[in-house]
Amino acid sequence: MFVRAKKSGRYEYLQVVQNERVDGRVRQRVIATLGRVDQLQEEGHIDALLSSCSRFAHNVAVLDAHKRGALPPVDTIKIGPPLVFERLWAERKIKDVLGQLLKGRKYEFPVERAIFMTVLHRLMVSGSDRAAEVWCRGYKIDGIADLELHHLYRAMGWLGDQLPDDQQAGATPFSPRCTKDLIEERLFAERRDLFSSLSMVFFDTTSVYFEGEGGQTLGAYGRSKDHRPDRKQMVIGVILDEQSRPICCEMWPGNTTDVKTLIPVVDRLRAKFHIDRICIVADRGMISKDTVAELRKSVRSVSYILGARMRAVKRVRETVLADKKPFETVYGPRKTSDDPAPLKVKEVLVAKTRYIVCHNEERARKDQADRRAIVESLKEKLKGPDKALVGNKGYRKYLRTSEGKRFQIDTEKIKNEAGYDGKWVLQTDLDAEPKEVALRYKDLWMVEAFFRSLKSIMENRPIYHKCDETIRGHVFCSFLALVLFQELQLKLVERGWSVEWARLKEDLDALEDVTVECAGQPFIVRSQTRGDAGKALQVLPAVKKRVNPAVWAGLRGQWIGLEAGSLVIGTGRRWRWLRHRGAVLRIGAAATAARCRRGCLDAMACAPPSATRAFALTPDQHRVD
Repeated sequence: MFVRAKKSGRYEYLQVVQNERVDGRVRQRVIATLGRVDQLQEEGHIDALLSSCSRFAHNVAVLDAHKRGALPPVDTIKIGPPLVFERLWAERKIKDVLGQLLKGRKYEFPVERAIFMTVLHRLMVSGSDRAAEVWCRGYKIDGIADLELHHLYRAMGWLGDQLPDDQQAGATPFSPRCTKDLIEERLFAERRDLFSSLSMVFFDTTSVYFEGEGGQTLGAYGRSKDHRPDRKQMVIGVILDEQSRPICCEMWPGNTTDVKTLIPVVDRLRAKFHIDRICIVADRGMISKDTVAELRKSVRSVSYILGARMRAVKRVRETVLADKKPFETVYGPRKTSDDPAPLKVKEVLVAKTRYIVCHNEERARKDQADRRAIVESLKEKLKGPDKALVGNKGYRKYLRTSEGKRFQIDTEKIKNEAGYDGKWVLQTDLDAEPKEVALRYKDLWMVEAFFRSLKSIMENRPIYHKCDETIRGHVFCSFLALVLFQELQLKLVERGWSVEWARLKEDLDALEDVTVECAGQPFIVRSQTRGDAGKALQVLPAVKKRVNPAVWAGLRGQWIGLEAGSLVIGTGRRWRWLRHRGAVLRIGAAATAARCRRGCLDAMACAPPSATRAFALTPDQHRVD
């Protein structure tokens, strides 16, 4: 029931209207016409009527009193982050997958709730599990009331638990298969359907150092990308798909070198994710003769785009870069700051190996300016003792030792270095245009951005765990946090919204349930949504309604013939059981589906991807399972 203004002639009349369903259609019935709007406003009848009705509208009265500050809050609890990420947690099937793997395990606490709480804490503030146990008290998270700190440690241990020996097939040489591997593989299977494929993946590694010893085997000294060689560390590898969605992560001892990691990752993707043919994109740290030879084996069916080492590899340095073939322009000079960076490419074939040389004029000017600044600074430093120059890598590559054992500027090195300005070289076996290869390699920035987010989430370096399994669980929770973060970002981008994560976190934190008391009765009032929190709530998946079991049981196992349309099984406002775009289907041995309202003969063309998962598809039939 609602009030509307109905125009008749020169005047508008206020009417009380009620919606009614008649013969399957919604019709509006006018209950009363209150009079002309202008006269009612002039004489104050509308205000008087609303005031009179408010005596019976307790909720409205409470809201009005709360806005005026007449009802001080009795209690407040934050609801924004759980409201958003609980829905994404369910949509990505993380809750279901954890439930499947935990079935039969006799934990006396809700492990899935402990993991979700930890993941949410990583997203919002980061920190240790001890900090998470305190932080959660200010948030409305279902099912965590009885959780204690030791429950969080046990949940981390379960995630990193080593699987039995009979489930170790497909493990990398550097670490065993664990529970977290099963979770990744099942999550990928849930997201994969008949209409999706994984044609290109992006892989890179980073290192994370420990505050403590770093477990029994994970913590080891190695090449630190955090510039902390004094700390034990672990190596983390991450694989993303073309849409920048995380697929899986690997955790290896800190002394594992990048060049050894690529082949085990490829083999795991083929064996455990059942991916037949992929193209893997990785940077120059992954490349070696043995690696390329392994990738080329026909049994792997893997294409690759790998960064080549320009200075270290003689063939690249003396043959590929010396090629005189002209460049092809992909993007010219920028006209605005939003334009893509300038890019030129050319293909060079050397002994049946395909190389793509790329050149960025902006980067070339920057490299030249940086080198000039270093040389000018070096001239000043040479006036002092040589000891100050030894530890500076930027200085060392432009120096040589003179006869008097003093350092001098090496002009030949400076000249050679100028030949690399703004350039990078790719090695690939992919049959694609050079510009496409170059653009796909540039997409590796997604992995770099992912690692920046990962280290931001773990910025407090709270890895004080002493066991390998709890360390793996701790890092995997950060990975799951970024899975949810990336899912939300993609949904916002689909709507054309660019949202700053720091500001969105503040706006979500400001969304609260406020308990007030009126006439001795408690009421819960939700605070007003502010800023970008409203955008995050708008992109959330709709809450699915329960299906009538009797209806589903009547359909199960039946074959439904398709002639002019298709059956869609779904929920929500747009998709209804036994209906496709409002056209009711007749179920039977020779049933016929009515034409879609859009007029498409193949109704699956306008069905959501999730709807297809209920079917075993054949050319002209669907079986409801």
